[in-house]
Amino acid sequence: MTSQVPITGLRGRLTPNAPLGPRAWFRTGGPADWLFVPEDLDDLAHALREKPQDLPLTVLGACSNVIIRDGGIAGLVVRLARGFTEITVENDGIIAGAAALDITVAEHAAASGLAGLEFLAGIPGSIGGAIRMNAGAYGSDINAVLDWAEILTKDGVLKRLSCEELHFSYRHSELPADSIVVRVRLRATKDTADAVRARIVEIRASREASQPVRARTGGSTFRNPEGHSAWALIDDAGCRGLKLGDAQVSEKHCNFLLNLGAARSRDLEQLGETVRQKVLAKAGIELHWEIRRIGREENGQETV
Repeated sequence: MTSQVPITGLRGRLTPNAPLGPRAWFRTGGPADWLFVPEDLDDLAHALREKPQDLPLTVLGACSNVIIRDGGIAGLVVRLARGFTEITVENDGIIAGAAALDITVAEHAAASGLAGLEFLAGIPGSIGGAIRMNAGAYGSDINAVLDWAEILTKDGVLKRLSCEELHFSYRHSELPADSIVVRVRLRATKDTADAVRARIVEIRASREASQPVRARTGGSTFRNPEGHSAWALIDDAGCRGLKLGDAQVSEKHCNFLLNLGAARSRDLEQLGETVRQKVLAKAGIELHWEIRRIGREENGQETV
């Protein structure tokens, strides 16, 4: 990494060699060459317009569904924070900044007697990440409730895309390359606040009972293959509780990886690959990662 500041005229914080591991839910991973926390939309747009074309760009949200590799992340890492957390309640929906947490949006909806967004209470992470991966749980997903998403293109141009223009599929959206979600509108319907809150309580209780929510984990590790549950395939392949150093397949929910304390990102990723191999050998089904794996190995090699 060069010590030369890659972008000038910023109002937000630009930090060289910034640790990322403490921000990640797994508590693993190396530093960002440059970590930028923009002050607001204009500040972020300026950064995108002025960024050298050859400077890699990575966007991080709540870091709940990501493995940051041990060599860190090259180039510019953008983390949306306070300037992108505003939530506005309307009669039939909610407008939320991309850095607003999913659970916070669900709770705002409940307080206003708006139904249909309760499923967000069961998804760890932020709204921007939920759009990017069409996050879903408990019978619904982003595709079912999104009206529009506003993005900044890689050139810093603000655009509003409809739900249809994002071409959602299972855990996937077709956001333009290097674009950043900044704000969204989610549809909802009227109900009593008590009824909505009760459903959120049920979802949170169900999640608490079935998932290792208090552990160092990254959420669902693999996508569910069509017609199958990833956790059942993993269990049938004998991987429940499987360990590699301090990385472990959860005994509570087989589709979760855990950092028991001293795991490295490479341990988590290697354990996941071992699980994939065992499931393929046992069931003939290839699991695909749902967790994003980004950054460099410790030797500095970039991995896709």
